[in-house]
Amino acid sequence: MKVNFWNSSALTGPQSRSGLMCRLKRFREDESGVLAKPMVATLLLMLAVAGIGMDVVRLERDRTELQYTLDRSVLAAADLDQPLDAKEVVIDYMTKSGLGEYTTAVDAEVSVSSRRVSASVDADFDPYWMKFAGYESVLPLNAAATAIESIGNVEISLVLDVSGSMRNNSRLVNLKRAAKEFVQTMDENTEDGNMTISIVPYSTQVSMPEAFLDRMQVSGENRYSHCLNFGQSDFNSANLDLQQTYQRAMHFTIWNSGDYRDRNQHVRQPTCASHDDNPERTALLMSDNVAQLQNYIDRFSPSENTSIDLGMKWGTALLDPSVQPIIAQLADSENPNQSIDSIYADRPVAYSDTETLKVIVMMTDGQNTSQYYVNNSYRDGLSTVWYNEDADVYSTYNPNRSYDRFFWDHTRTWEDHAYGNGTYEETTCTGTIYYGNCYYGSWQTRTVEEPGQAEELTYNELFADTSLKYVYNRLFGDWMNNARYYWYDRIYSYVGSNSKDSRTLAVCDAAKDEGIVVFTIGFEAPWRGQQVLQQCASSASHYYDVDGLEISDAFASIATAIRQLRLTE
Repeated sequence: MKVNFWNSSALTGPQSRSGLMCRLKRFREDESGVLAKPMVATLLLMLAVAGIGMDVVRLERDRTELQYTLDRSVLAAADLDQPLDAKEVVIDYMTKSGLGEYTTAVDAEVSVSSRRVSASVDADFDPYWMKFAGYESVLPLNAAATAIESIGNVEISLVLDVSGSMRNNSRLVNLKRAAKEFVQTMDENTEDGNMTISIVPYSTQVSMPEAFLDRMQVSGENRYSHCLNFGQSDFNSANLDLQQTYQRAMHFTIWNSGDYRDRNQHVRQPTCASHDDNPERTALLMSDNVAQLQNYIDRFSPSENTSIDLGMKWGTALLDPSVQPIIAQLADSENPNQSIDSIYADRPVAYSDTETLKVIVMMTDGQNTSQYYVNNSYRDGLSTVWYNEDADVYSTYNPNRSYDRFFWDHTRTWEDHAYGNGTYEETTCTGTIYYGNCYYGSWQTRTVEEPGQAEELTYNELFADTSLKYVYNRLFGDWMNNARYYWYDRIYSYVGSNSKDSRTLAVCDAAKDEGIVVFTIGFEAPWRGQQVLQQCASSASHYYDVDGLEISDAFASIATAIRQLRLTE
């Protein structure tokens, strides 16, 4: 085999340079393996895909803008406060957004408490870049939106302060106006049969309908009082335990000093207002009758102390399903004492009913003050005070005397029986009495028949018609040492402000734990009252601090908030 060896000088010679040029020329002229055609095709394909993508982006841009505008338009048209025609609102939104060229179909269903608006657009999109790919048709451009604003079932407890301080600065006048407007607004915002309002006026106590308490287990029966003395533990839950025995409050007053027995009236300013004397103080249950609710509010009158805890307890209980059996009985059309429309016999509904919103609106101009109650030793039994109705005479009994143990109030004398249950000797001068002597006549003694009959009063009967101040001052004050202590100070006790604040917050928490929405209004309230109200409310935005006519704004705002809450529940 012949082997050629090249040295470095051979590579730089003329022959080698000529060969290299020939090879380069052949490479340049050789078309085998050229990528120009595939590259052109790939480029065209890439341009087509990019064009399609650009058209798709344009389509999605237009569809998004159209959908966004349509959503906003139906939301505005479905607003319950919207006075304009739903179609006009939608078309106006589309036009002002530069989309007026699209044909928009609008369907609206409007009622008192509901507005449902649907709108749709079926249009064509003309692609630009796709035409270069041979696509000559149009693409569909569609959008649809539906909005519903409605108020469903609502149960409301209006817990309103009617204590004595409400007479100041026209507070009660302003409250009446605001509360009546609230009732009217809520009625206008709801369908018939969807809303009930219970009104709980409170001062020292809360008076319930007699028929309601008759269906509970209550101790200490009397004919006057329809209030309950709750214990501390009763405020830890929202319910009323219908198997529990609650203590009925006695009818008495620590403020007034009069005697009303001969007037066929009960004492004025009692801690628990009787329905006979103050029907406007008895809570109104489960009503949707605007006229009834507003007339009831108009009759409010201010007096006594402030018990926010009791108002809140009853307001919460009237939204709790535990009282539904009582409401069902009161709503029975066969019941002669029917006070609630039979369509509400199933209320309060269960907390699990997501179609029903439960709301408390609690208002006060003050803070918790003392709540008074009669001590257990004086709740039952006979009082040692006798009364002769025909003669309108009291006799009081002193067991510590050895004889003549009855003191007659009208003669200020001691006798051996109550006036009306026997006779007495009366000595008179037939002439003229001068310095205790009988002149121009003689002393004559005769037996006098006492009219009527005296009966010993029970503590219930005594305190209901005769004030404690009258009892200790007039009936016992003439002969008993420390009469005030025995017949006033020792008769009653009280729950103070600190305990009542704690009770209020406990029942507020219980209500909120059950999903009840709590609004509170401080109406020219002092700092301490405001602190309780702020903690009681469902949130900071659920508390209103108002003065004067601002209370109407607060109730109006709450009415609007209730509607909005109902939309999102």
